[in-house]
Amino acid sequence: MTEASNWNLPNVLTGLRIVMVPFFAYALLHDGGDSVGWRIASFVLFVGAAITDKIDGDIARARNLVTNFGKIADPIADKALTGMAFIGLSIVGDIWWWVTIVVLLREWSVTLLRLSILKQVVVAAAQSGKIKTALQATALATLCLPLRQVTGEPSETVGTLLFYAAQLLLAGAVAMTLWSGYEFFRDVWHQRGNIRQSPVR
Repeated sequence: MTEASNWNLPNVLTGLRIVMVPFFAYALLHDGGDSVGWRIASFVLFVGAAITDKIDGDIARARNLVTNFGKIADPIADKALTGMAFIGLSIVGDIWWWVTIVVLLREWSVTLLRLSILKQVVVAAAQSGKIKTALQATALATLCLPLRQVTGEPSETVGTLLFYAAQLLLAGAVAMTLWSGYEFFRDVWHQRGNIRQSPVR
């Protein structure tokens, strides 16, 4: 079977997602995170990048365009986007720093291990990981909005309610992040153990 070229639509979308990260960071951090317009822009950029992640994965699987470049670049693009969101939201005071540190340590340790064992062990995405991703994306996207920057009723009340609802989603995301990380390391340990025990043929 001929290997798919690296120059394909899913990889282009992955590259676009990486390019969007600094623009997202600028929008989120502009004016110390207090600009209503720029916070809305950061929300649009984050959601747009998240949508490209869904689209490029669907296209790659449907058209059999999975490449080694895509296997490496796609998780890096994902972690760069979510990592910047966590760091940026901590800088502007919407997420506690300890939450960001715990999540990023888990995310990058799993990503680096997954890439390092790519040719030896294949660990399929678990349901807990998919739930974690959905919770993270929803919470981060919501927190990018100017929820505490709007003034006047009823906007201020709605913004406050949405802010705390996003914090609850984030708490769930952190719990699922830690649990899915545990599942990943457990599965890697079991698979590598099976490889070592397999007889040489």
